[in-house]
Amino acid sequence: MLAVAFILVLLSCGILAWRRRNRNKDEPPTIPGALPLIGHIYLFLGIDPQQLWNTVKKEVYRTMNAGGVTSGNIGLRKVYFVTDPDDCLKIANTCLQKDDFYKFAKPWVGDGLVTADLQTWKVHRKLLTPAFNQFVLDGFIDVLNRQAHRLVKNLEVEVDKGPFDHFTYILPNGLETTCLTVMEVDFSDGGLLNSEYVHATKNMLNSMVERLVNPWLYSDAVFNWSSLKRKQDEYVKILHNMSNTVLKKRKAEYLNNKLHKGTEYTTKGPKFRSFMELLLELTIEKGVFSDREIREHVDTMLFAGHDTTSTSLMYTMLLVGSYPEVQQKIFEELHDVFGDDDRDVTKQDLSRLVYLEAVLNESLRIYPIAPVMARKLDQDIKLRNCTLLKNRTCFLWAYGVHRHPMWGPDAEEFKPERWLDPATLPKCPTAFAGFGMGRRYCIGKTYAMMSMKITLAHVFRRYRVFGNHLLMVTKFEVMLKPVSGHHIAIEIRKKSVKNET
Repeated sequence: MLAVAFILVLLSCGILAWRRRNRNKDEPPTIPGALPLIGHIYLFLGIDPQQLWNTVKKEVYRTMNAGGVTSGNIGLRKVYFVTDPDDCLKIANTCLQKDDFYKFAKPWVGDGLVTADLQTWKVHRKLLTPAFNQFVLDGFIDVLNRQAHRLVKNLEVEVDKGPFDHFTYILPNGLETTCLTVMEVDFSDGGLLNSEYVHATKNMLNSMVERLVNPWLYSDAVFNWSSLKRKQDEYVKILHNMSNTVLKKRKAEYLNNKLHKGTEYTTKGPKFRSFMELLLELTIEKGVFSDREIREHVDTMLFAGHDTTSTSLMYTMLLVGSYPEVQQKIFEELHDVFGDDDRDVTKQDLSRLVYLEAVLNESLRIYPIAPVMARKLDQDIKLRNCTLLKNRTCFLWAYGVHRHPMWGPDAEEFKPERWLDPATLPKCPTAFAGFGMGRRYCIGKTYAMMSMKITLAHVFRRYRVFGNHLLMVTKFEVMLKPVSGHHIAIEIRKKSVKNET
């Protein structure tokens, strides 16, 4: 036993000496507390999602105070942490390859746009971008209005009954909306398939975090023999059942339309196709995507299209309920645009909802859905104050970027007004990372903003919301999610905006 301990001590000393000899003198400062061999692993080893987020936030502020860039060690693996917006922009636009940590999601979404390797992403992103053209998105407006009316109607049971969890209404509505628009499949009957999918999504995200905080599971060889892998297989089975059901239904409809329209279906169709139409055309007509690849894109869009948007809506409603003066300004803008009419939101109305868009942007700044992004450095990156070495992991912390001093002394405060004057906003485009950073930003950004604006326009024309976001506890569940305190209360709004404060 003594001999083993002695060998471990010698090995540790050797490793530390090697690191000192080979350390890049221009590297960023290392966060304190690294232990021999394991580095900083002990900081997150086996902790739950709430503790993990508290740890991340602590290191975010440590990095901000250290000048915007620090480094750490996961075992013998060097990693970097960045909160400086300018440095993040350079890294995000120079190194587009996602880090190996994203492989944890591949059993579910494979090589969809979020997790794909760089070469696959470049090809597939170019092919799929036309599906999110404004012409296509404008065609969704009627469906988005109907779904917003549906959500408002569903919320009626909570009027004047005190605090409730509004996310339980928003999330299924978001899934139905994604299916109706992006997927062009109607699952709005609230069937078993929807509830199973939502539950499996939550479990899958939790299992990915569990793998993240247990480093011995990083190895596929070890993970494949674990009980977590067996649980994850069950979740993936349910998730893929949803995407396969969508594909089967849409493929049958596509072939039926093609049979009745003959060759004209592909030669005289609309210039811009919806996401599902484009996927099916590229797969069936042109053989661009394999059956596996098309399902991976469907899995990615099903998740990204509903969960992120629904979570953003949940945060926004809670924040608006926390600030009566913000809510009053929303009421006034809605009255200016719609009067006392409960009509549908039009394309022209969207451009007039300037303050509501500012509220959404500020909500995404305060509570970024993807607070951490990871890139693999495929080259050395020279930043303003240091150099990051290639073949290492770099964590871009949107949560810290959104609180950088370039936002001003009130960076921690919820102030939608900051978005009304472009001259007062940070000049660096990565200072706002609500939809990702650099060239690999979210393909559905415009769709998400349009969907959320229409939904909130209906909700706030009907209800006054009450809440307190300061009571909310958050956790890292791949995305930033609430643990508790994400409750609001609602009452019916008066028709006139006068004397509502």
